[in-house]
Amino acid sequence: MMSPSPPSIPADALLQALRSAGHAVLAPEALRRLIDVDAQSLMALVPSWFDLPPDAFLRDGGRYRRRRHACFIVDGGVVQAVPHRAHWQPLEYNALHGGLERMFEPMHPVITAQPAWAALLRGLAAVCSRLKGAQPWYVEAHQFRIDTTDGIGRPTPEGAHRDGVDFVVVVMVDRCGVKGGETRVFDAAGPTGIRFTMSEPWTLLMLDDARVIHETTPIQPVQVGQLDGHRDTLVLTFRRDGFQGPGSR
Repeated sequence: MMSPSPPSIPADALLQALRSAGHAVLAPEALRRLIDVDAQSLMALVPSWFDLPPDAFLRDGGRYRRRRHACFIVDGGVVQAVPHRAHWQPLEYNALHGGLERMFEPMHPVITAQPAWAALLRGLAAVCSRLKGAQPWYVEAHQFRIDTTDGIGRPTPEGAHRDGVDFVVVVMVDRCGVKGGETRVFDAAGPTGIRFTMSEPWTLLMLDDARVIHETTPIQPVQVGQLDGHRDTLVLTFRRDGFQGPGSR
């Protein structure tokens, strides 16, 4: 069965969708409108996905994931990078990698210094503040490349999950030579859910992490033996009251 297309909405409908359903998808044009950035500025960020080191912390023994990580505090219109720190999640949210301090390679400053990067974080933090009140937002950014080196790549090896934050944003950056990778979003308190496949660069999914559970199905190469297929995403998490870490609430 072919996966449905993303249920995209206009930028001005984002707040209402998040309030009513706990999730929303913006097409690339709607994202650009939301953060007031042109397509060329966003595409300038894309080459950095070709320079991601392997994820050395995969507990399933796979070699299919590459990533970089960085942290920021967004307070109103100010985006401040913080000293590089480990990524940590509790076991209750990540049964595979929870409880482990994972120090990934940092994102390149040449990327995080781009005006489009600050505009993206600022625009999304403004949405968070309109939903939950104006306050500083503690943002973790993850550049992911899932490839087909092992014949199969798992975007969410931990399975359907929440992240222990306030909001999760998943942005499609590139998709090449793969099949699968269906996004699934479920109501955390009931049986309802949706599924779709993001394929167009700069399609954005935003989730209220307390209300929904999400996962992405594995990818495989379109052609047998093809090793260069990949799925590139940017994942941003927005959290009140500080970054997650051992001892955090």
